[in-house]
Amino acid sequence: MGERTRTSSAVAAATVTLSRAGVVSARADAEFLAAAVLAVPRGRLALTDGFTGAALARFEELVARRATREPLQHLIGSAAFRYLELAVGPGVFVPRPETELLAGWGIDEARRVAGPATVVDLCTGSGAIALAVANEVPSARVVAVESSPAALAWLRRNATERAAAGDRAIEVVEADVTDPELLDGLTGRVDVLLCNPPYVPDGTPVPPEVADHDPAQAVFGGPDGLVVIRPVIMRAAELLRPGGVVGIEHDDTHAGAVPALLAASGHFGDIASQRDLTDRPRFATARRNP
Repeated sequence: MGERTRTSSAVAAATVTLSRAGVVSARADAEFLAAAVLAVPRGRLALTDGFTGAALARFEELVARRATREPLQHLIGSAAFRYLELAVGPGVFVPRPETELLAGWGIDEARRVAGPATVVDLCTGSGAIALAVANEVPSARVVAVESSPAALAWLRRNATERAAAGDRAIEVVEADVTDPELLDGLTGRVDVLLCNPPYVPDGTPVPPEVADHDPAQAVFGGPDGLVVIRPVIMRAAELLRPGGVVGIEHDDTHAGAVPALLAASGHFGDIASQRDLTDRPRFATARRNP
């Protein structure tokens, strides 16, 4: 059978390596990588027989790549989002835990709609928000919009896999969310519109995982970070039915700016700034006026 390296010893050594490389979540990342190599859930690592020589070499290779700040999700091939595991890799923005709050808000709103809700997810990327809605509100019609060919490939893969798993199929639309005629056939018929756009102001320092691996067009939103958000707000006013709601994720420096843009449009009421679990302003919500 051959000599094996204890899982705990390998993970401990990897944690030191990743900590020295500046990875904040060093222990967790080492465990996720070990679980991926050993093909077990992270919570069952302590029950494994350890690494064979070949498995240890593979693990150490992945740890070395993570130490260069290659995203963990690229190395294991997936990202967790609410109740889903989504395929991600080069060319698509890795969904973040904080965006789960926007998705959760949208899911709650979709459940409040009398009858099947129509939900639109703009700048969908991997499809995280759209697929979470389809998974948790199976009666909803969900439309996911993306323009990047690379991101669309990941989106379509995830959509196909979730449909095969039994979720209601989402509708994938290749389009620019700043197009003034976007989804023209849904004008005045959308119940919930969600958007996690590129919103980081140009020139803002970001971690190496973001700077070197996330697509720039999915991260940076112009000099003030609002270049995409402005037209999205105007299009949301056209797409939403009276009483329909919109939720837009934004930079934590936009706590005042995005609600102000919603108010200035003249189309929205019940405007609110929503905070994440670290009490940072994370997304703005509003309701379409009658």
